[in-house]
Amino acid sequence: QVQLVESGGGLVQAGGSLRLSCAFSGRTFRWYTMGWFRQAPGKEREFVAQIGWRIGDTNYADSVAGRFTISRDDAKNTAYLQMNSLKPEDTAIYYCAARDGSRPYDYWGRGTQVTVSS
Repeated sequence: QVQLVESGGGLVQAGGSLRLSCAFSGRTFRWYTMGWFRQAPGKEREFVAQIGWRIGDTNYADSVAGRFTISRDDAKNTAYLQMNSLKPEDTAIYYCAARDGSRPYDYWGRGTQVTVSS
């Protein structure tokens, strides 16, 4: 069973940076596509970014493209989300997710809170 644990959230001023980490366990990490999603108060959960196992296989939501960078370290079984130039509208709970091949995202972490003050 895949387990995901997020860390790295916190409070930051607008324009600042944070790096989120997602520790993966329970299966072979390099076979999984890893994604980051977020949910702001009163809003539905939305896609942020994802990274596949092929080099350069990344996708971003338009709202974060150019500011956020997703990466993975297969040796450490960890995915990352580097968030720069943060805006108050980036405030949300950020969730890590994993999927195998073309399946939907089957596995989810509990989330980490990111709060950006203006």
